[in-house]
Amino acid sequence: MRFHVLCAFLAAFSAIGAAQTRPDPKLRGDRFKPLTYDEMTPEQKTLADHILNGPRHNMDGPFNVLLRSPDVGELAQQLGLQFRFHSSLPTKLNEFAIILMARLWMVQFEFAAHHRLALAAGLSPAIADAVIAGKRPTSMAPDEEAIYNFCMELVNKKEVSDATFNAVKSKFGERGVVDLVGVMGYYHMVSMLLKVDRYPMPEGAKPELPTQP
Repeated sequence: MRFHVLCAFLAAFSAIGAAQTRPDPKLRGDRFKPLTYDEMTPEQKTLADHILNGPRHNMDGPFNVLLRSPDVGELAQQLGLQFRFHSSLPTKLNEFAIILMARLWMVQFEFAAHHRLALAAGLSPAIADAVIAGKRPTSMAPDEEAIYNFCMELVNKKEVSDATFNAVKSKFGERGVVDLVGVMGYYHMVSMLLKVDRYPMPEGAKPELPTQP
């Protein structure tokens, strides 16, 4: 009898401990139902654990969508870690490129999140305001202008001139060129995932971009 009571006590204690340590991903979404941790498959839980235990500390953005394809999600989150946290580009300029991509796709959540990060990294509010308005910023420093010209030419003209290429290469090297193209490409994918999901803004948050491009 005592043995059965002890087993029941240990099982209850274990269940309490599991509940206390179970992560809360606090997912949001629209077309893709926000999943709770208990609803996830083992593969989805592994992906969620990797994200929550990494430098992001949350699963805002495309990850509720990417959970639907955990293998792709794992590769995507690793790629995002590289381009966000380990780029050879200075953080200010990396975030500048990201908000340009968010403005291109008119993704409200993505822009708001990285607008804040760009300003914290030292980007001028006047430059960010021009991006919001869809205008070329004035009074850009040479390194900011190099990033802006490269991003806008590649997106709008589907190519970059020798002068534009060399401006980035001379300041950041060939790795900088690759890292810039990479972060642009990654946030194109993120933008498309958020657009397909119709990803909502956090409750009470106001959109920062105009309703039309």
